[in-house]
Order: sequence, then C-alpha cells, then structure tokens
Amino acid sequence: MASGPPVGSTGLIHHPYVPPHGFAAPQPAVHKASTVIFPDVAAMRSTEWKDKTGYTYGLHGTPTTFTLEERLATLEGGLQCLLVPSGLSAIATTCMSLLRTGDEVLVPDNAYGPAKTLVQGELMAWGITHRYYDPMDPQDLADKIGPATRLVWLEAAGSVTLEFPDLPAMVRICRERNVITALDNTWGAGLAFAPFDLVPGTGEAPLAVDLTVHALTKYPNGGGDVLMGSIVTRDPQLHLRLKLTHMRLGLSVGANDAEAVLRGLPSIVLRYQAHDATARALAT
Repeated sequence: MASGPPVGSTGLIHHPYVPPHGFAAPQPAVHKASTVIFPDVAAMRSTEWKDKTGYTYGLHGTPTTFTLEERLATLEGGLQCLLVPSGLSAIATTCMSLLRTGDEVLVPDNAYGPAKTLVQGELMAWGITHRYYDPMDPQDLADKIGPATRLVWLEAAGSVTLEFPDLPAMVRICRERNVITALDNTWGAGLAFAPFDLVPGTGEAPLAVDLTVHALTKYPNGGGDVLMGSIVTRDPQLHLRLKLTHMRLGLSVGANDAEAVLRGLPSIVLRYQAHDATARALAT
C-alpha cells in the first residue's frame, strides 16, 4: 500500500525511506537477489506470496523494486503498482489479464502503434475482438461499447498526434456500463493531471480510471538508458488479478534498472516543467 507525503518535488525528494540503523543516505540500497533465504521451512510456508507483506523470491520483488513501486503508486495517486520490462509489456500484461476469448477491447484511433499491433495480432489470434473509437468524441465511444466490451483503453494525450480527450466524460460512460478503463499515462507522467481523481467526489468516490500504465523509460527515468513500465491501480482485487498474470508470466525488472528510475524520480517535476516550457516556446 502506498503512503507518504503529497506528490511534488518535496515529496519525491524527501520520501519517508528509512535506511538501516547507523547508515543515512537519501537513496535506498540496491538489493540483487534471485533466491530469498528463510530461517526455516515453516517461515517459508507462512509467507504470503500474493502481496507485499514479505519476500518470497527475487522474481516476485525485492526491497528495491518494492520501494520503486510504492513511490510510483504515490506519484500517480494509486495504491498498488507492478513493474514490468517495458511500457508495451504493461499494455500486454493488462490485456492478457483482463480479456478472454469472446471479449472485446476498444482502442482510441490515435493509440500507441505497438498497442494496435498487439490487438490486431495476438489478441485477434486468441479470439479477442477490437474496435477503434474517436477519442475526441465521447458519444462515439458510447455507441461502440457493446455486450462483449470488457476493456476500454484511453490515452491522454494521444500518441504522436497529442489530442487530449474528455477523460471525465469517457470514464463516466465506461463506469455506467461496468467496463474497465485503462489509461496510458506516459505523457501525463502522474504530473499533468490526477488519473485517479479526475473529478473530486462530493460524498461519493472520486471519478477515476481503473488503472494506468506508464512507460517509465520516458519521464521517470529521464536518462534514455532504461526500459521499464508500470501498472498502477487503486482496487486491491483488480491489482490481484493483474499480479497473478504478472507472476505467471515470470515478469521482473533488474535491481540496477529499478535503482536508475528511483534516482531519476526526485528531478521529474523540474524536468517535466522544462519540457513544458520548451514545447510552449517552440509552439509560439
């Protein structure tokens, strides 16, 4: 479960990481491990491998990857996070976890190109159909949601062409029809808007997407030398569905790569502001 200070430069720099006794440093240690040692067989059998209450195997997480997951969940306003080898892997893992033969997925027509290739290739081969909708027309999305629709992908902004959809309207449409919403939040980076709090609730739960995927390769890392992705959720049951698929596929990230993203996070706000200022200057 994510906890800590409010998101922002101060929160990202002064995260409540507690170093080992007698050693103080701003960055967490890099833990590399495949095998995890238990004091005895009883301890091993009593460890719950489905959550973050203990360590079971390097593939399932280390203190380094758990720390990164917690900080990313906090950044995006979620409660749980999974790390995967790339942004595309986050999209594929989500689809494989939530879709079955006979289901339908809706994708914006300005979606990330490899995501389109995925739905046209592997998903079609598995009997999962897809349709494209106009991301600038909420009514088009509403008209295309059918009885078999189980998942709607959202992008804000759209890949390459950068149209920005009416996210609250689209999320409302999907919520009314009990369809899961998945947002590719790579461009937003957890900074441009709050995907899990699109419209603050007034006595009810805030309007929110169900999950976000993020290519950590981009803004969080910032150095162009790491491939990694994330899946962030707020619903424990949805997280568990995704986590089971994640574990069955044997997905993992390296400790050094996780540390590189952790090292880049404290400066993400300043870098994002610089990107924004430069883009506006070039546009004028």
